[in-house]
Amino acid sequence: MSVIAEKPVYTSELGAAYCGDSVKLLAMLPDESVNLVMTSPPFALQREKEYLDRSGNRTQEDYVEWLARFGELVFRKLRPDGSFVIDIGGAYVKGAPERALYPFRVLLKFCDELGFKLAQDFYWHNPAKLPSPIEWVNKRKLRAKDSVNTVWWFSKNAWPKADVRKVLAPYSARMKKLIQDPAAFYTPAKRPSGHDIADTFGKDNGGAIPPNLLQIPNTESNGPYLRACKVVGAQQHPARFPAKLPEFFIRFLTEPDDLVVDIFAGSNTTGAVAEAERRRWLAFDVSLEYLAASAFRFVDADLPEGTMVEMYRATLRGDTFDTRAFVGQGVLLETPTGIRP
Repeated sequence: MSVIAEKPVYTSELGAAYCGDSVKLLAMLPDESVNLVMTSPPFALQREKEYLDRSGNRTQEDYVEWLARFGELVFRKLRPDGSFVIDIGGAYVKGAPERALYPFRVLLKFCDELGFKLAQDFYWHNPAKLPSPIEWVNKRKLRAKDSVNTVWWFSKNAWPKADVRKVLAPYSARMKKLIQDPAAFYTPAKRPSGHDIADTFGKDNGGAIPPNLLQIPNTESNGPYLRACKVVGAQQHPARFPAKLPEFFIRFLTEPDDLVVDIFAGSNTTGAVAEAERRRWLAFDVSLEYLAASAFRFVDADLPEGTMVEMYRATLRGDTFDTRAFVGQGVLLETPTGIRP
């Protein structure tokens, strides 16, 4: 297996974070070597200057073409049963209470031109999201608040690796009662809808099959990553998704030792979840500052403040270190360049 010919920002037991253009970094991976790409790209007409290779705002049509550059490479790097899960937030047309269509243009572009299959469409509902956009929701009271992101699950063919039993939801209180005494709640029969409710309906399968509407609040306000950012004076990534979102898809679509890649890693929530789930991982991002701070997701939360500052500054200087070395003494260890995918 080949090695990424770049120096990582940091490594962990199972993964590595790299600063650079994801197009170039993806190109260094062997074809058909990745099990899952899980990412949330910068949204159109929001934070382009931090991520894109051309100054100024792009139109939504330009955004679709820009994102397709990454999609073409992801398609090549995915294993035949691999998946590409992409969280894309919605937006309005500039100056009007009219929804932008670019998330759907991305969907059509990827399927019609790049060869992806839409395995399933998911929707992430963040009930904790503040009312927005301000102009149309708060001021003029013309629209309901925007609190749902589209999450496209793409695959290379119609049969990607997946096992919904790994992401079963807890049973409701009523379902628990039904399982205890099925006869008291239903009679096996064919319903008018055509569903045949058999006597196995009351079987305990360990949980309920989840819907494709994922209700996950994004409420982190004082976790170890945020506390560490304050200590070292690092900018917190402004668009972090909650760990439960990549956790769902990593459990659903991969197995231990599979390779998970995030091509817009930011604060590297995906990598941290992959590590916890015993998956190998790679994180790519163009911002060294964001990646340097993301290392705090992999070290002891009780590190002395002086060690945190040393660690962050060393990363910004270009030192590569193994996060496993940080157990309170603040020692930086050089590691071999690259990680074998």
